[in-house]
This record gives sequence, structure tokens and C-alpha cells, in this order.
Amino acid sequence: MKEKELERLTILKEIEKKYYEKGTKYICGIDEAGRGPLAGPVVVASVIMPEDSMIEGVNDSKKVSEKKREKLYEQIIEEAISYGVGIIDQNEIDDINILNATKKGLTTSLKELSVKPDIILVDALKGIDTLGIPYQSIIKGDAKSYSIAAASIIAKVTRDRIMRQWAEIYPQYEFEKHKGYGTAKHISLIKEYGICPLHRKSFLKNII
Repeated sequence: MKEKELERLTILKEIEKKYYEKGTKYICGIDEAGRGPLAGPVVVASVIMPEDSMIEGVNDSKKVSEKKREKLYEQIIEEAISYGVGIIDQNEIDDINILNATKKGLTTSLKELSVKPDIILVDALKGIDTLGIPYQSIIKGDAKSYSIAAASIIAKVTRDRIMRQWAEIYPQYEFEKHKGYGTAKHISLIKEYGICPLHRKSFLKNII
């Protein structure tokens, strides 16, 4: 690993380091993918990485290419002490709103863990049910915490894979390209073909 990358990862792990120095054993990072799209689920991932984990390239998923994320995903889940994923579909998002759906996905992802964390680091969310586990909410946490960045990659890759599967069922919407986000092309396709069961009706009030 190059010195510059080692330095970047060391900085990315500073929040975790403070907890480890206090004797914390298991730190769980949590992040979501898919709060903004017009279609598909919101996916929340929880992950506990080993204290000495230093996977080259781990970063906020938005700063990593799709191809690189796929490779990192495999490395992260292989190295993780435990990880869990919560998937809340578009119908439930319409029923309970995207914020509540994200919070529900977070709790679901925590229940999937086989190891109970001592502390949770979460990207921005507050007022969440962490099953009684203490948590620290960090604004732009996916760019400031190694654990949250790792979770962001799991969430993003999981959701992208789901959207690529849906693209085979609804090829006219080209979900494999925009993953359900409100790109100009996606919006034009909605206007051309109408909506499908994957679309979030509550997100489309100004479009259809």
C-alpha cells in the first residue's frame, strides 16, 4: 500500500481509534443507499470491521467507481466480523415516508448482526432504534469514518445489484444505468411509459 493511501486510511480511522483507546471492542458503522431515487428500495447496511482492518480504497461509496465498489464489497464482507442489511421497498417507503423507512432499515440491519456492537457510528441519522446500543451520529460520516464508509459500500452495492435485477424485468426504464435516481433520462422514460410497480408514488407527484 502506498504511503499516501495508508495516511488517508489512518485519518479515516481516527474516530474509531478514539473508541478503541477507551477499550471499545466492537464498533459498528451504518449507512444507507437509496434515499433519493424515484424507484426501488432504500438499503441500510451495518458492519463491524476488525480493529486492524485497512482495506485499500475504502471510502465514501459516492467517491468510488461502480467497478471498484464491487471489488471492495467482496473484500469488506470477507473481512468483516459481522454485517447486516435492511431493505425497505418502495411500497413501504410510500406508506411510512423515506425517513421512517430508512430508520426501519437501520434497525433491521442491526438485527442481522451476529455480534452485538459496543457502539454504533451512523451517518447523520438521529432518533433511531439501535436496540439499546449507544450511537454517535456523524454528519457526512461516510467521508469521516472507516466503518461508515465500509457500510456505505455494502449498502450501495447491494442496492445497485437489486436495481440491475429489476432492469431485466422492466428494461424500458434502464434501471441498470441510473439505478432509479431522477436523471433527465429516467424522468423522460417515466413520461413515455408511465410508472411501474417499482416506482415510489410519493416521489413522483411533480412528475406525473
